[in-house]
This record gives sequence, structure tokens and C-alpha cells, in this order.
Amino acid sequence: MPLGLLALALGGFGIGLTEFGIVGLLPEVAADFDVSSQVAGYLVSGYALSVAVGALALTAAITRFDRKKALLGLMLLFIAGNLISAVAPTYSVLLTGRIVAALCHGAFFGVGAVVAAEMVQANRKAGAISLMFGGLTLANVLGVPLGTFLGQQLGWRSTFWAITVIGVVAIAGIALLVPTTADMPETSLRNELGVFARPQVWVSVAISVLAFGGVIGGFTYIAFTLTEVTGFATGTVPWLLVLFGAGTFAGNYVGGKAADRALNKSLIINLALLAVVLGGFALTAESKVATILWLFLMGAVGLATAPGLQLRTMRYAQDAPTMASGANIAAFNVGNALGAWLGGLAIGAGFGYVSPLWVGAGVVAAGLVVLAGGTMAPQRRTADVEAVPSGAVN
Repeated sequence: MPLGLLALALGGFGIGLTEFGIVGLLPEVAADFDVSSQVAGYLVSGYALSVAVGALALTAAITRFDRKKALLGLMLLFIAGNLISAVAPTYSVLLTGRIVAALCHGAFFGVGAVVAAEMVQANRKAGAISLMFGGLTLANVLGVPLGTFLGQQLGWRSTFWAITVIGVVAIAGIALLVPTTADMPETSLRNELGVFARPQVWVSVAISVLAFGGVIGGFTYIAFTLTEVTGFATGTVPWLLVLFGAGTFAGNYVGGKAADRALNKSLIINLALLAVVLGGFALTAESKVATILWLFLMGAVGLATAPGLQLRTMRYAQDAPTMASGANIAAFNVGNALGAWLGGLAIGAGFGYVSPLWVGAGVVAAGLVVLAGGTMAPQRRTADVEAVPSGAVN
């Protein structure tokens, strides 16, 4: 295994902690700044929308440059955003810090996925991508629960200080372990944008929006669901989130292996299971025993889709993958924002803290329909098909 993959995973760990670490601290942040739970949720959706902007704008700006230098610059932006969040005197400044940190997120994973895939043989690309995303999922297993615990004990600002330190370590790891790549030709951006003429690239992007919109829509308000519906004490939330995080770690690994064997088939199975899990969770959220099981499965099945969705986009754009990869990361986070927004609307409409789970199940079901339609579409000899090796997306 190339050591550079570990450096990318470390960067992913820090970014994952920034993205999801706030979820377990929303009640504390809401109380500190005297805002509603719905407004506090904008720290999740606002971050996600900024990721989408950064994934497209920053990726386009750095397409022709050495990818290692690009990754280092993006990590500097990440560190700056978390410093702003750590010292934020108001909710608005905290949201600004979240936005600054988020701008690097999409481009980092978009460029990083291409770099990771280039480090290994063709039949191990999804596995390499899943290892890079493994840092993101490890943040859910260890970082988010410990960050939540740290924030509850020492104040939520302490979590952002800890993330800043992780960012410094990550940038050192990337500098030492990720290989330098050649500068891209100036015409590469035109080539990269050209892949968006392929319908299957847009199918992949749409599926990513809906898949992650479903799982993050249910997860954003999970601290409120656990305490207000299931009846768990606030102090148990960090440890309950370990279950979700452990599920994401296992699901990401298994999902990567499955995607390397049968890409579309594995995605169809995962999306169908995810809709069932979210619906089952909603039906039995008052049961502590059932909630423990659903939390693990929600993380496992939800993140099992990530490597396959990323690889599907890159395979249909493999001759110019960087912008397509970044666009798919943007899609993940547009989905995050959509899910958090829809979940907040459902809560605001008075449907309670279990309603985001129902919303998530419906959004995932829509993604399954899109994937099934894209899979069954007639295979024509177009650039869409010719860009992919025979049997690569079965």
C-alpha cells in the first residue's frame, strides 16, 4: 500500500471531523448563541453548500497545476477556516469559519480521489478511493464521538482547536508522502469540462445528491432524535455516535470491495437497503435497542455507497477525471445540504425529530429510481460508453 494513501486518509480524517463533528455539538452551539435547532442546523447545510462551490470553483482553478501542491494549498485553507471557528465570537463568524473550511473540502477529495486511484493498479482503484475516504469514516468512528465529548467537557471551541492541530499534522504528511505529479497542460480544463456532455456523468451526480441527501438528512438532527424521541441522556450521545461511525468505517471498506467487483449492482443493493434502514429507524425510534442497531446500519449502508458513486463518475470520465471527481464531491454535499434543509423543514412544520428519517428514506428511494433508470438505459456507442472499459460498471 503506498504511504501516500495514508497521508490522504489523514487529511480526510481532519476534514471529516470538521464536517460531521459539529453534529453532536449542535445543542451546545444553539444554547451558546441562543439560536434555534433549525438555525443551528445551517452550520451543516451551509458547510455542505460551500463544499459544493469549492469542489467546482477551486477544482477548476487548480486543474492544470501539480496535484500535490494543490492538496497542500487546500489544507492551508482548511486550517484557516478551523481557526476562525475556534475563536468565533458570534454565530455569524462561526458560520463564516465553517464556510472557509468547507471551500477546500470538495476540491481536496476530488483531486485526492484521482491521486489515490493513480497510485494503484486498475483493479484496486475503488479500494484506494475507499482508503482515502477511510479517513472520513474514521472521523465518524473516533473523531466525531471524541470531538463531541471534548466539546461537551471543555466547550465546543476546544473541538475546533483540536481539528486545527490535526490539519497541521496532515499537511506535513502530505508534503512528505504524496508523490509530486507533472503540471497539467493548459488545455486540460477544456477537456475536463467536456466530460459533462456525457449523460451518465450526470446520472452519477444525481444519484450522489440523492443518496447522501437521504443519509445526511437523517443524520443531521440525530442528536435531537436520540435525546428527544428515544430518550437517551445527552451525555450518551458521543458514545452512540461511535456506532454510526463504526458502521461508516465498515461500510466504506466493504462498499469499495463490492464496487470493484460489480459497480452498478452493488449500488442498487446499497440504496435499496439504505431506504429500508432509514424507514425502519423512523418506525422504531422510540426503542433504545432498535435505535442502537439502526445507528450502526445507517452508517454502514449509507457510506457503503461512497466509493462506488465516486468510481462510477470517474469511470464515465476517465479520460479527464479531475473536474468530474470534484463535481461528484460537490454532489455529495449538495445532497447533504438538501437533506439537512428538508429535515429542518419537516421539524419546523411540526412533524417532530423523527421526520428527517422519513424524509431521508424518500430521498434515497428517488436515487434508487434514477440509478435503475441509468443502469437500464440503452447502451449506445457514444462517448458515454466508449469512455468506460467493457464490463466496468456491471
